[in-house]
Amino acid sequence: MIIFDKLWKVLDEKGVSTYQLREKCGIDSKTIRRLKANDNTETKTLNKLCKVLDCKLEDIATYVDEEDNSL
Repeated sequence: MIIFDKLWKVLDEKGVSTYQLREKCGIDSKTIRRLKANDNTETKTLNKLCKVLDCKLEDIATYVDEEDNSL
C-alpha cells in the first residue's frame, strides 16, 4: 500500500496549501481527497507533485506492507 503522509509534511514545510497545489499543478479536489485517503493515484499526478514541489517521489510517498501493523 502506498501512503502519502509525507506529502502533507512537505506541503507544510514549503508553505503550500492544497488550494495552491490545485492551482499550480492542475490537480482537482477529487484527486486531493484520494491522496488524503491513500487511494490509487495516477503516475502523472505524482509527476506533477514532484515537479511543482521540487522533490523526489520518496519525499512524498511511502510503501507500507498492508499486513505490517507496526504503523
